[in-house]
Amino acid sequence: MKRFWTEVGVVADAEGLAIRLDGRPVRTPGWLALIVPTAALAEAIAEEWRAVTGEIDPRAMRLTGLANAAVERIAPNPRCFADGLASYAETDLLCYRADSPAPLVARQAAAWDPLLDWAAGRYDIGFTLATGIIHRPQPPATVECLADATRARDAFRLAALSPIITIGGSLVTALALDEGVIDADGAWNATHLDELWQEEQWGEDALATRARAARRADFDAAARFLALV
Repeated sequence: MKRFWTEVGVVADAEGLAIRLDGRPVRTPGWLALIVPTAALAEAIAEEWRAVTGEIDPRAMRLTGLANAAVERIAPNPRCFADGLASYAETDLLCYRADSPAPLVARQAAAWDPLLDWAAGRYDIGFTLATGIIHRPQPPATVECLADATRARDAFRLAALSPIITIGGSLVTALALDEGVIDADGAWNATHLDELWQEEQWGEDALATRARAARRADFDAAARFLALV
């Protein structure tokens, strides 16, 4: 679809803020009205539509895509969606440590222990650490508490948390980002520590670098979306 509008605006109504193209409301792919909760997010989405010069490229409109997901996929049953994200509490990246070499072990501890310590204090929970990739279950109380924390988020926060959690593999890091304990760069570096370590040791792989750059763009868009809601 090519650009067919001249003006992009934001209009407040009883349900929230709507983006308008020449006065007509933007709708989700399922034809629901795209209503967002904050003026900052509405204006950022409006800027994506203003930036279109020819054909619409959804890959360049990540905030719009996340808002579409919040309205269409998540809002009808946010608990079900939250439970899918909360399952990452069972296998959180931060709980799986290398046994060697010593510099990697130390780097993981330096980056990951503070996040686990924060979560332990914030939610009054404990974590079981494992060496290697063999699964070790987390305490049931930890899993349930982190699930409750995830369920407490609304559809728009869940939409933002979804790529942060699935790309990074860490529910704890995503919750820390949402609560301002860590910034987007810190969250990215923490959840990609092993990959970045391997690159330091063996050199850059062009395909891996491109794939990581694509994931980073999605991760950063989600972090920005989270900050705007």
